[in-house]
Amino acid sequence: MSTTWDYIICGGGTAGCVIAARLAQKSSVLLIEAGPTKDAVPASAVPAAVSQILGTEADWNIQSEPCAELNGRRLHLGRGKFLGGSSGCNGTLCIRGVKQDYDDWAVPGWSGAEMFEYMKKAGSAIKIVEKFENKDWFEADDSAHGHDGLLLTAPHDPAPISTLVLESFQSKGLPYEPDMFTTGSVAQGCGHAMRSIFQGVRTCSADYLRPGNKQPSIKILTGQYVDTVGFETDSGGQLRASEVRVIDKGGRKTTFTAHREIVLTAGTYGSPAILLRSGVGPKEDLDALHIETVSSLPGVGKNLMDHMVMLSFYEVSRAGLTNDHLIWHTGAKEKTAQEYRTSRTGFLSQFPFGSFAFARLDERLQGDPLWQAASKSDDRDPMHTLKSQPHVEFWNTECYSPKYMFKDFPPDGRFAFALATTFFSPRSRGELKLASKDPTDNPKVQHNFLSDPLDMLVFSEGCRLANEIVLRGTGTKDIVVGSWPASHEHDKYTKREEWEGAIRERADTCYHPGGTCKMGTVEDTSAVVDPQLRVRGISGLRVADASIMPLLPSGHPQMAVFAIAEKAADLLI
Repeated sequence: MSTTWDYIICGGGTAGCVIAARLAQKSSVLLIEAGPTKDAVPASAVPAAVSQILGTEADWNIQSEPCAELNGRRLHLGRGKFLGGSSGCNGTLCIRGVKQDYDDWAVPGWSGAEMFEYMKKAGSAIKIVEKFENKDWFEADDSAHGHDGLLLTAPHDPAPISTLVLESFQSKGLPYEPDMFTTGSVAQGCGHAMRSIFQGVRTCSADYLRPGNKQPSIKILTGQYVDTVGFETDSGGQLRASEVRVIDKGGRKTTFTAHREIVLTAGTYGSPAILLRSGVGPKEDLDALHIETVSSLPGVGKNLMDHMVMLSFYEVSRAGLTNDHLIWHTGAKEKTAQEYRTSRTGFLSQFPFGSFAFARLDERLQGDPLWQAASKSDDRDPMHTLKSQPHVEFWNTECYSPKYMFKDFPPDGRFAFALATTFFSPRSRGELKLASKDPTDNPKVQHNFLSDPLDMLVFSEGCRLANEIVLRGTGTKDIVVGSWPASHEHDKYTKREEWEGAIRERADTCYHPGGTCKMGTVEDTSAVVDPQLRVRGISGLRVADASIMPLLPSGHPQMAVFAIAEKAADLLI
């Protein structure tokens, strides 16, 4: 194969596949991916089969450093390691956040209005992000969706428990707005989240590269780790990225040259690691591994953020409300698997998350001394959010759903579900450093979750509200008979301190990392890339994935990353 290309895309995940497909319409493109093709990971097509991917060779299997505020626990930081990346093993959720989230990035060209347009953008056959397929029962805001794209989206058919949870949300002050997670119209309400699923099959970024869409000028190279980016000095004395050095599992090395540009799309953990191995980053971190500093950029690997989630499990009194009988009870898995193989229907054809809600907690927090001490005189609260931005998100599972710790599955005749609390807008920041110069070694990731006391305050208050929704909400109060498993009696918790203890024991990461190659204007000395996604001080090198997010959106990052990729392609063409 050729060793010289117009563009080299480093990372075949959510963003990389989109950018490669778009650029290949007019230029020669090499797409490099460490994992295998999507077809080699058949579970990636099955919406509810994520457990067959996470923790396997199709997962990067990154482990966080011990987190002090989580009782020293190390969290699993799952990332897809195959073509399509995390879009092939996420929760399929298409939750865009609200426009203010992107306005807060304060970067020209990246406003909320612009990002929302990129998320639904219509154009040429490759350019479109979304193709929305509605269902008769769902009241969609048609103007907010794309309709001719390659990422197929549709509403989720809720289980009975999800309809009851939706009723409880409304009875506790979260009004019903059917398509609010597409429109981003409210910060306090409940509705239905769209999914990147169509006719029982997950759609992801790798679909941009299907034979019918792929251009002949693209080469996909799998099973190759990006080691370093090589640089040269151009005639004007400017440092320029010119080549990419890769290595396979057997140790064989190859170098590829880019005529035009190199784009890092290896994600929040992978892109900064490539920069660091290449000598771009904080000098003290590079010196520690005896890496020559090519360009001292202090922000590389810093500003690490993620959303945290707490799942609280409840047992219900009646059969037919949850889907436990379709997956956990005797013989259920075999029947469910056969149904999916035969017709692409049944439990495995949908991701088992039900109804969703956004909430603000102003009234619940206003009397707290810590909240009062941190309050400002302007319109923003101590979390630096406006009234148009939610503090937390709630969603229910439609069956028991172990999250790495619980394994006490409901036996025949018993049924359980969880209400999850997702914490937005963390003040705490973490960092990423290299463990070694070996590209096959995962980096050291210290998230510093909840190190800011205000994060624990807001998160624990959100968990209290979630518990009240289940135990006092109109739809669920009469069907809950206790906690599941019984050793976790959160149904009896009333004090915030009790929820703080539960969070330290059981809270987990949402797999929404971002920020480690922060985008910013020239005035922002911590920024790694400029508004055109160009790495500062280096020509011919850009980063385009969730790592460039200055702040996380109030939602799930899938659609935001698709938008980043589409905009990056426009900037490059």
